[in-house]
Amino acid sequence: MTGLTDSFSRPITYLRISVTDRCNLRCLYCMPSQGLSLAPRKEMLRYEEIYQVVAAAAELGVHKVRLTGGEPLVRADILELVAMLGQIPGLDDLGLTTNGILLRRYAASLKEAGLKRVNVSLDTLREERFRQITGRPWLPEVLAGIEAAYQAGLRPVKINMVVLRGVNDDEVLDFARSTMTRDWHVRFIELMPFGEEESCQAINEDERFVSAAEVQERLSVLGPLEPHYPAVGGGPARYFRYRGAVGTIGFISPVSEHFCFGCNRMRLTADGRLRPCLLDDREIDLRTPLRHGATEEELKALLARAVWEKPEHHRLKEGLVPSARPMRQIGG
Repeated sequence: MTGLTDSFSRPITYLRISVTDRCNLRCLYCMPSQGLSLAPRKEMLRYEEIYQVVAAAAELGVHKVRLTGGEPLVRADILELVAMLGQIPGLDDLGLTTNGILLRRYAASLKEAGLKRVNVSLDTLREERFRQITGRPWLPEVLAGIEAAYQAGLRPVKINMVVLRGVNDDEVLDFARSTMTRDWHVRFIELMPFGEEESCQAINEDERFVSAAEVQERLSVLGPLEPHYPAVGGGPARYFRYRGAVGTIGFISPVSEHFCFGCNRMRLTADGRLRPCLLDDREIDLRTPLRHGATEEELKALLARAVWEKPEHHRLKEGLVPSARPMRQIGG
C-alpha cells in the first residue's frame, strides 16, 4: 500500500460509487424536465468489475467506500455486492446513501452482509409535501426504513436534507428539533447547479438556493449550537449539537463555502468512468480497460492518473457548471 496523493498534496482515501442510474422516486431537483434518459444496462459496471476497482483502490490506500445511485437498493442483488466489498482487506468503512424507500426490507441483511452505516435522503417530514417533492406517497416507508437501519446497527444514521427556498426551507427548525430527542444526524445541504442535462422540472437554482450560513442563522432561535466532532465521517460536513441533544446537525456548503482544500474523494459513475471531482466534467474510462482484461497494476495506474488530474477546486463562482451527465449517474 503506497497511498494516493493528488498534485495539491491532498490524500485521497474515499471512493463513492454509483451502482445504477435508476431510481424509484422522481424528485423535483433531480428529475430532468424532459424526463429520464437511462443508460442501457449493458453499459453499467458489473459487480465483479466494481469489486476489481475497489480492490485496486484499497491497495492504494482508499479505506472508505460509499454506494450511491440513482437509488442503490433498486439494483438487483445489491446484497451480493455489499458482501463482496466487505471482504476487501483495508476497507474499513463501507456505507450506502439511499432514499430509504426499501431500507426497512434490506436493513438487517445489509448489516449482515458487511455494511457499516447509511445516509438517508429526506427533504420533508410532511406527507403531502413528500408527495409533491418526490412524486410518490412513501414518507411512512422512509421513516420506517430509518428506524429499521437504527435497530439493525447501521449507525450513525445520517439524514440528508437539500434545503430549497419556498419548497421546504420552512422545515429546517423541525429537522433540527428532531435531533434533540432522536439519534438522528441531520445534514443541511446546499442546492448545487448541475447544468442543462440535469435541469429540473420545477426548480430554479437561483431562486431556490439557501446558503448553509442562512440555515445556521435560522437555527439559532432554538439555542446555541456547539461544535461537534463525530467519531465516524471524514466528509465535508461541519457538525454541531444543541446542548443535551441526542443527535447532531451538519452543514454541507459546496457552493457558498467550498471545502475543496480538504477533498479526499473520487467518484465512479454507474457506467464506469472515474471522476476526480463531482463538479468537473473530466473523467477517465475504466469500463473499457476492465472489459479488455486490465490487470490490477493497470487499474492502479489509472486510479493514480485520475488522482493526479484532480483539480484544485470547482469553478461554480466563475459560472462553470458541470453538464456532461446527470447527477444520478455520478452518485453525488
